[in-house]
Amino acid sequence: MRIAFYAPMKPPDHPVPSGDRHLARLLLQALRYSGHEPELISRFVSRDGKGDPERQARLKALGEKLAARLVRRLAARPPEARPEAWFTYHVYHKAPDWIGPAVADALGIPYIITEASSAPKRAGGPWDIGYRGANAAIARADAILTLNSDDWDCLQPVATPPVLHRRMFPFVDATPFAAATARRGNLRDALVRDTSWSGDTVILLAVGMMRAGAKQGSYEQLSAALKELSGDNWRLLVAGDGPQRAEVEAMLEAAAPGKVRLLGALPAERLAEIYALADILVWPAVDEAFGIALLEAQAAGLPVVAGKARGVPDIVGAGVTGLLPAANDPDAFAAAVQRLMDDGDLRTRMGAAAARRVRAKFDLPTAAAMLDSTIGTVAAARPSA
Repeated sequence: MRIAFYAPMKPPDHPVPSGDRHLARLLLQALRYSGHEPELISRFVSRDGKGDPERQARLKALGEKLAARLVRRLAARPPEARPEAWFTYHVYHKAPDWIGPAVADALGIPYIITEASSAPKRAGGPWDIGYRGANAAIARADAILTLNSDDWDCLQPVATPPVLHRRMFPFVDATPFAAATARRGNLRDALVRDTSWSGDTVILLAVGMMRAGAKQGSYEQLSAALKELSGDNWRLLVAGDGPQRAEVEAMLEAAAPGKVRLLGALPAERLAEIYALADILVWPAVDEAFGIALLEAQAAGLPVVAGKARGVPDIVGAGVTGLLPAANDPDAFAAAVQRLMDDGDLRTRMGAAAARRVRAKFDLPTAAAMLDSTIGTVAAARPSA
């Protein structure tokens, strides 16, 4: 089917990398994999991160104008070139969809949301306009796919029956990570040559943007945990960049002098290689819905140590593919990392289980099948005009 694709928080071709952008790209890839024809229908960003009612009102008005213009443009296409369904990724009070519902209504096509949330505490507050806009889109949806296990409780009272709700897990394309893992020996040898580290050094890896807020919070907790690690035969690689890089680098170096190496932002192929040569993915995941890096690491056969919060337990099997210490507890986090550092057999077992679990549950073909089934179901129930 021809799918109008829209990501109101950040378009998939936005120049600044983020988890949202990455997942938007993966969704496009999954739609194509299942035989659909997605079209990036708008790059309009509706996000207001500060809670500014005047800005939200302007964004709402602009979004409504863009929707009307888009309706005229799409209606002028021949029927065989018009979208047959609308697909919006990530709707919430900071980034409502002011465009999709109006266009879907005008064209008589299904309206589908992947990853939505509704926060009743935002009603009447500084994000009230965005909250009401997000709820209006949620109420219009023919299908809602939730990526977090705790989202549906707040969405269900807003959604309009007979909305189709399906639980969809975050996912990755495991193929490049498996390919890189097959070259692990050569990649490790190259690292030893480049760094003069010993071949049996335990390589910890952290992957995350370096920006204020939750990401910096994860780096702060990681730094606190590093101070508690014993032994000298370990090193930390860090993949990521951002405006807080200087602060992050300073705190990590202070926590583990001479043991930290920052790699900056890496292209996808090189990042897959870094996962493959590492031993443990370490990430506190402060206030993260799930964290794509946790899945990427497991796809590459790495055990994970991550904070047990929000959607993290949905994608990391506690005691099976990694260890999930209590959230916001650097001492517990350090103990979990130390346990894996000291037990190579456990690392091997968990890493192998992680790769198998990603292929079985969190890989691109599984997500593509879920999307295809959902689109087919709502299209059959609500045929195009």
